[in-house]
Amino acid sequence: MAPFDRPRAGGSPRSIAAGDTWWYAAVAGEAAGSFSARIRIRMRRACLAAVLLLTLAYAGLVLTATGRRWGNAAVAGRLTDPAVARFLREHPSLQGLGTLSLALAVLLLVAVGVLRKRYAHLGLALGTTAAALAAAELLQRYAPGPRFVSASGAPVESGFPSSPAVLALGTALGLLLVVPHRLRTAAVGLGALWATALGAYSVASGHHRPGDVIAADLLCLAAFAAAVALLARKGKVRPAPRRGLPRRRFLVTVPLALLAIGGLAAGGYLLGDCLPGTGPLPAELPRIAHRCGQALAAGTGAAAALALLGLLRRVDLDPGPSPYRISHPVPEDPFPEEPDHEIS
Repeated sequence: MAPFDRPRAGGSPRSIAAGDTWWYAAVAGEAAGSFSARIRIRMRRACLAAVLLLTLAYAGLVLTATGRRWGNAAVAGRLTDPAVARFLREHPSLQGLGTLSLALAVLLLVAVGVLRKRYAHLGLALGTTAAALAAAELLQRYAPGPRFVSASGAPVESGFPSSPAVLALGTALGLLLVVPHRLRTAAVGLGALWATALGAYSVASGHHRPGDVIAADLLCLAAFAAAVALLARKGKVRPAPRRGLPRRRFLVTVPLALLAIGGLAAGGYLLGDCLPGTGPLPAELPRIAHRCGQALAAGTGAAAALALLGLLRRVDLDPGPSPYRISHPVPEDPFPEEPDHEIS
């Protein structure tokens, strides 16, 4: 090892013959202070923050009696809100369209990955979404806590987190890994708006509580933050060129930011007026709880997409170009010896 080299910062020990030098550490994304190391630490922290928020949502909305009553009031409020009831009555085919849009979104993700020949990134996007779905199913089946019952007293399976919401936002965030950097904001922003609309419909139709959609958004954020941290661990990230923000991105980011800020602000404002006590529910409380839940679910989904886009604003996830290319075969000995030639 040369005197100006230094060993890798962390990781498994390797012999000097195997290339245990600073250059190897930088390429592998393990050198302290390198770009890959900074991105890896940033995404790890984002993943841990999302898991912490998911834990707090589970403790507050499932394990506490107040959270369960609030979720029940939000579900019951859809029946007392005339605007929601009229919308569902006039559009009975929205459930089938939502299922069809989920299938088309997955096909679009696969098509973009195949056309751009990003097979590894496509596999990572699909694998991350599948892992988030598996985690959601495990939480629904085996997470401790009381089980919900219907109005007739029959047990109802837990929907925390919502599997359709995980699939919708997971597909939208999966575009991060397969689309070009210049189109990332527009593609993920439009996908997040579509996923938020599907989550709002699932709450309005009574299939899921607002807490189920909120938990699904946080679970997707944690899963894809961990996926990008894995790419950074393998040195598969690089700095993106500093360019001005195109105007077309504002057409997506501004509505997404307004939805995130307005949803969280309105939901937080209404939350203080719709937390149920121990007595019977007031007449207006279910309708307010439903609107509060819709606002919080929409704001959480938009904020999760914006947070991931902000963390990866200057990060390019596409593989870098080759530093050089050999266009012709190189002879084994480019300087053959010529015994008849003498240098005078």
